[in-house]
Amino acid sequence: MARSTVFDRATVQNEFVRRVYNWMALGLAVTAITALYLAASGLAFSLLASPVTLLVLVLAELGIVIALSAAIGKLQSSTAMLMFFAYAFLNGLTLSIIFLVYTKASIASTFFITAGTFAAMSIYGYTTKKDLTSMGSFMTMALIGIIIASFVNFFLRSPAFYWLITYAGVAIFVGLTAYDAQQIKEMSYAGFAGSEDERKGAVIGALRLYLDFINLFLLFLRIFGKQND
Repeated sequence: MARSTVFDRATVQNEFVRRVYNWMALGLAVTAITALYLAASGLAFSLLASPVTLLVLVLAELGIVIALSAAIGKLQSSTAMLMFFAYAFLNGLTLSIIFLVYTKASIASTFFITAGTFAAMSIYGYTTKKDLTSMGSFMTMALIGIIIASFVNFFLRSPAFYWLITYAGVAIFVGLTAYDAQQIKEMSYAGFAGSEDERKGAVIGALRLYLDFINLFLLFLRIFGKQND
């Protein structure tokens, strides 16, 4: 009986983690397909030519992330999922402009570099016995510092500062990927199989991993991306 209980608990945990990563992957697919369509159709040029539209999209994305994170307890899981995929779609619109800046070959190679790094850090975070809570707190504070530094450098336009921020950002999101993977593992221990809380927890977990992946990709693109002639 006890062995059956342990087996059932492990099944619930694995199902939750699988759900999180599946939704993250679907979110990335929505973003990629949207970005590729806009780039191929030429609509990406319209976005780049309209800074106001681009700003509205970025603000809409930020609003969705804040609303989803802050109100997840009050939302239905179906609503939370819809908001997540709406964010992924809007992000695809804004990211379509990278095809105007970088070659498709360098975007593809950077994606695989990001995927490899993300997978390695996810596995580390999920399997390590070390508590990454303190590292996660430090990385979160460092991320705030990076955001402020990026805003300052928008006016300074210092190349040295730009690259310092880029490499620091890579280190931060590598650490956050491992931390978030461990947090998702901890969430899976709640044992809420098939419940509304499980589905909402999976959405938040997918969003966190999605943000880690996208930010790592964009930072790696600065380093490895080859610009169009």
